[in-house]
Amino acid sequence: MLPPFGAWRRAARGAGLLAADGSAQPTIFAEMTALAVHTGAINLGQGFPDEDGPPVVLEAARDAIAHGVNQYPPGRGAPALRAAIAEHQRRFYGLTLDPDRNVLVTAGATEALAAALLAFVDGPDDEIVVFEPFYDAYAALVALAGARLVTVPLRRPDFQPDPDDLRAAVTDRTRIILVNDPHNPTGTVLDPELRSEIVRLADRHDALIVTDEVYEHLVFEGVHVAPATLPGAWERTVSISSAGKTFSATGWKIGWVTGPAELVDAVVAVKQFLTYSGGAPFQPAVATGLSLPDDFFSGVAATLHSKQKLLGDGLRAAGFHVTRPGGTYFTVADASPLGADDAAVFCRRLPERAGVVAIPLTAFVTPEHRADYAGLVRFAACKRTDVLEEAAARLARM
Repeated sequence: MLPPFGAWRRAARGAGLLAADGSAQPTIFAEMTALAVHTGAINLGQGFPDEDGPPVVLEAARDAIAHGVNQYPPGRGAPALRAAIAEHQRRFYGLTLDPDRNVLVTAGATEALAAALLAFVDGPDDEIVVFEPFYDAYAALVALAGARLVTVPLRRPDFQPDPDDLRAAVTDRTRIILVNDPHNPTGTVLDPELRSEIVRLADRHDALIVTDEVYEHLVFEGVHVAPATLPGAWERTVSISSAGKTFSATGWKIGWVTGPAELVDAVVAVKQFLTYSGGAPFQPAVATGLSLPDDFFSGVAATLHSKQKLLGDGLRAAGFHVTRPGGTYFTVADASPLGADDAAVFCRRLPERAGVVAIPLTAFVTPEHRADYAGLVRFAACKRTDVLEEAAARLARM
């Protein structure tokens, strides 16, 4: 029996994983991955690729291990990686960063998010505004930090937020507007007017903007716009990204924070007591990846876009109503035409019925809003083409 006290309860309750008997339930990802293993189903639930990233990046990691890069790197990150991150921000977004002051390497983007929220939240009077549905760690981290989660709904058909809803959510109590763009789980890319409104509201209410941009290189039309580049945004924006999605190396857990020196220093003050540092041989490998030519970055987006089209066509042929994503690994499909009025029940039955695993979108929303997303399911397209074709065939037979 878990102890009836402690911060674990806040985290579990925030994530919707605290059961009535006081136990902690597994995440939906753990549950669905176990179902995939048990049934032999194709796992289109959790967002991890089934192909390795660029050989030159993998070789750089092997070379680092072979040459003794196996001990603690500096707390702020290896100098070569910090320099590569700064150059990446200049190259793609026109931002000029000091690698020693404006860059921090973290154990993935999730640690960066945790350190940022813990750094800037004072207590229960602080509010964190997020777009809903949201990456499941957000609610747990907000609860762990002791703040209040305020959600702005993303509604079909395009999953764009209503600016009036955003204006109603952001108040003088707002400490952070947490912006995930491109967005997990919906795959939406925010409209330019909405990005500008976020900056205007943050300025009006003296709030910080914390971004989650891990899918920055997986935008299907045009290019990603970093919020920190917008007029008036830099001085109040903490930008977070990672290597996992771009380089198909989600298990390496190499992320980073960039922003004004005083904000990065505040995140460092917390992060140094979480992991301190990690991923020593992977840091120079990621530095190698960030220096790859432009055609690599455009190529990963184009490849995933073709896979999203393949997956979407397969889902439509199987009877789903499909929302076309603007980026990320993910496609949202409405299973209501197949008789599903509860996505969680549908997804738990899907491995046995069709041999495919997916994630109910209700796993990414607060309990009071689950009815708004009841029939929606998230599928991941970051798999080999033959795997996606087989998954589509299985779903069609269902």
